[in-house]
Amino acid sequence: MFPSIGDIYCSFNEQMQQYTACQITALKETEDKKPRQLAAILQLNWSGDQLPTESELDVMKPLICNFFFWNGTLEHNYVKADVPVSYILVGNRPPLITEESRSYSSGWPAGESLYRQRQWELINESRRTLFKQAAHDHSDITARGIKMRRNTSTIRNFIPTSADDVAELEALPCLTHIEMNGYHEAIIPFLKENPFVYELHVQNHGQRILNFSQTQLTQLVVDASGMEKIILNNKMDFLSLTGEISPGLLIDTTGDGQQLTLSIAETLPEICGLSRLSSLQLYKIKELDIESVVQSYPELSELRLWGKPGTISGIHSIQHLKSLQMFSTNDLFGFDGDQFPSPEHLPELHTLWMSSLPAEAAKSIKTRYKKVAETRIDLDITQPRKPEWLAENLNNPFRDWDGREQIKAVHAKKAAQLYKQSLKRIRELSQRNDYEDTLSDQLISFTQEYTQTFNQMDVKSEWIETVEREEIATVFAGLIDQLEDQLKTTQSGSFKIDREQLYEVFDRTRDF
Repeated sequence: MFPSIGDIYCSFNEQMQQYTACQITALKETEDKKPRQLAAILQLNWSGDQLPTESELDVMKPLICNFFFWNGTLEHNYVKADVPVSYILVGNRPPLITEESRSYSSGWPAGESLYRQRQWELINESRRTLFKQAAHDHSDITARGIKMRRNTSTIRNFIPTSADDVAELEALPCLTHIEMNGYHEAIIPFLKENPFVYELHVQNHGQRILNFSQTQLTQLVVDASGMEKIILNNKMDFLSLTGEISPGLLIDTTGDGQQLTLSIAETLPEICGLSRLSSLQLYKIKELDIESVVQSYPELSELRLWGKPGTISGIHSIQHLKSLQMFSTNDLFGFDGDQFPSPEHLPELHTLWMSSLPAEAAKSIKTRYKKVAETRIDLDITQPRKPEWLAENLNNPFRDWDGREQIKAVHAKKAAQLYKQSLKRIRELSQRNDYEDTLSDQLISFTQEYTQTFNQMDVKSEWIETVEREEIATVFAGLIDQLEDQLKTTQSGSFKIDREQLYEVFDRTRDF
């Protein structure tokens, strides 16, 4: 459904537990090859327990944002014109502003800025005035023995060893974001007395229980290794857990996570206290059974999944998430289009974004969702991957090197690229017809080039150890296996690979 200029829509904001309103001020088409309709949307300064009456519509005003570093700014952005299914048309009146927006956003406003403005206004006025004055103060001060500007908002690698270290942060009136390496108990009263600090990262803290219930934090990133309990405040809307999460970790939060986004890497650990979790983000996935996600968090309204790349199973089970409004995947495989639920099984869904997925599944999902994409769902299916891509990337044996402690990212990337090039070389060799005369020489050359690439990577830092050495050899043997299988098809088994000769070349060439 497309809106009209002047339309006022309402949506329910979970943080405020009230309806908020926005207005369509303009419509236009993009200048792309495939033009899309865009709508300029203005956030209004109104909220209510019920939808607005006619008299309330007549007196609505634009929201003026002046929280934190905003200075009398309107939230007025172009977005895709498709009206999300959860938005309710409540009336129409001439646009409250006529200036054209020059900003763009990925989605319709849902009252987030109104909530942040209201929270800002609850802070003591003198503290807010001090923040605004300091925001324009570029003079240098010294805190923690480090020279920095007085309007600094972010502190990284903060290592508190005493209460005095924490107290020095008081010299920064605009501080909103702290990344802390280590822990001192003085940080909690500091956070309690400094309402502008809304984001905290904590690692190497050595605590089994952390209590943030008296703070004003809204975003928390914490190393959960060895932890038993994390107590959140009732404003927290984002929690990222890193490290090795202990089974049964308890997250003590309002409403069992009903207004919380949880972000975790690789696996889905057993976490207590989040039975009503609203939003889940899983990244660096290698393998995941989505059915386990559905069973653990049946009230999800948002589910975002990123592969490393990786494989997923049980994708059909998302149809049991009756409140699911947003679903996205990236670099995830192992499913086909028929396993993905039909639109009628996901009645609340308004956003479906999937990129880098099996080509067959991409085609099937696009076809089945084409009609609802015209009315209620923001559909974006991109980067369909053919089997050849999966062989080079999903099944790339060196992709596990990315993130390994002693392996630099550049070396992991180069090894993965070498595997892709080797597969391509094998495919080319299997299609040639002059095997009797040249294949032996070609394979010796291939073996030398493969091995010398790792020699070059290892020459300075000597990072290739026993495990990596065995992996390099195993991958090489697997490449020869694949070539042998392909030759059986293309050459009817007429050529035999001298594997022992190639292994000798490999051992003679390697320096690692």
